[in-house]
Amino acid sequence: MPDEPRLTREQLLQLGLAAPVPLILAAGAAPVLAATPACDDGDETPEQTEGPFYTPRTPRRRSLLGAGIAGRTLVLGGRVLRTDCRPVPGALLDFWQCDSKGVYDNDGFRLRGHQLTDAQGRWRLTTIVPAIYPGRTRHIHVKVRRPGAPVLTTQLYFPGEPANRGDQIFVPELLLHRLRKTKGRWTARFDFVLA
Repeated sequence: MPDEPRLTREQLLQLGLAAPVPLILAAGAAPVLAATPACDDGDETPEQTEGPFYTPRTPRRRSLLGAGIAGRTLVLGGRVLRTDCRPVPGALLDFWQCDSKGVYDNDGFRLRGHQLTDAQGRWRLTTIVPAIYPGRTRHIHVKVRRPGAPVLTTQLYFPGEPANRGDQIFVPELLLHRLRKTKGRWTARFDFVLA
């Protein structure tokens, strides 16, 4: 019987079919998540509810840390891109979140602030890991607006949180990616894609 052609590992990698054995074994136990929208697939970042705790006119800052704010440090970064993958310079990002006990500051601007993207559409935020509170999984609220366009209001979620399954508005497309947990801090990334 003639030899049947076999795919090499390199060919499998090119097809996106090769994975280390532990990942293949684990894949059967883990649910398949929808991909985070990428600028080259034409999908925009999904919109979500603002929630009851938004406060306008936040201070401009890249760090939400300050006196009396306890919790594990979280450094987030990413880009704001158009659906054609061009960066959006000067896009406004307005962040707000609860503290490490699940409480929002509704009288001031603790854990609230806005910033503008740089010339390459990059943003970076230093804050704390928010708490999980009744009815909601761990999340961070954000409004994103490119100059002259409508505001996108959405929320960012943390991968691997058991509470994600019980949160009625959670969507996997809004999961932070490249989440790394070290003793000193957590880091993660998210790229916003706007029409």
